[in-house]
Amino acid sequence: ATTENPSFEVNSALLSRSLVYTLRPLQNVHIRQLVTHALENDEILKQQPIEINDWDFLFQIAAGDARRALNALEAGFYAAPKNREKLEITRAVLEKVLQEKAPRYDKKGESHYDTISAFIKSLRGSDPDAALFWLAKMLDTGEDPKFIARRMVIFASEDIGNADTYAITLAVSIFRAVEIIGMPEARINLAQGVTYLASCKKSNASYLAIDKALAVVRQTIVSAVPLHLRNAPTTLMKKEGYGADYKYPHNYPAHFVREHYFPEGMKPEAFYQPTEQGSEKRLKEYLEALWAERYKPNA
Repeated sequence: ATTENPSFEVNSALLSRSLVYTLRPLQNVHIRQLVTHALENDEILKQQPIEINDWDFLFQIAAGDARRALNALEAGFYAAPKNREKLEITRAVLEKVLQEKAPRYDKKGESHYDTISAFIKSLRGSDPDAALFWLAKMLDTGEDPKFIARRMVIFASEDIGNADTYAITLAVSIFRAVEIIGMPEARINLAQGVTYLASCKKSNASYLAIDKALAVVRQTIVSAVPLHLRNAPTTLMKKEGYGADYKYPHNYPAHFVREHYFPEGMKPEAFYQPTEQGSEKRLKEYLEALWAERYKPNA
């Protein structure tokens, strides 16, 4: 048995031969029944009236886990003032006694991946406020700020790309700032990065382009690099034809000349499909002008 997602914690070979039974978190009504039962039947707890003043906070601490609920009840019982006829377990008592004992977030468990997923999806969905909420949750529960910053660097290229080319520069700068500054001040650097990245125009064209290119490479028997594209650092290589007939673009008008840069016999493919988002629109128009047959199939 494991309290974590078996997809992460159990060997794949073993998992494929096992029956997996998923235990769902208890609902609040079940937590309340469980705690009430303990109050009425435990040999120590039933000796005097006990009142729980903030059930919602207890439910939050429990997070659907019966053990957490009972541990919180026990800790609250021993921490609450005993000089009254009725013992009151208040939110203040629970916060004081459980501040280091109420794990709400496991940095190695499923919650870790769920929370970073919610964070990235909020950035992708251009909602800076939701992204800030998930950022705050991760920081408050001790997540490594460099892990968050690394994901932001990936996001800048994967989900913004050339729609806003400053995004990757800022993301890398934020990562460096987090390395230099450290917490708690690094939260401000992260917040700046989050608000900017979430507010940017979005494009995943570069991400799609490299995956398309990789798929073609893995399915294609690529011939040798054409001679005119090869490097020719020695006299012998030049005699062998390396670099021969290469057209140097800067020697032509507008610093461009038509050339075949793919392997011999391979038809050029438009892996990169720029969008009209932000600054990428300008790149799209430029490439359409240079390679109309590729980027404007009907031209």
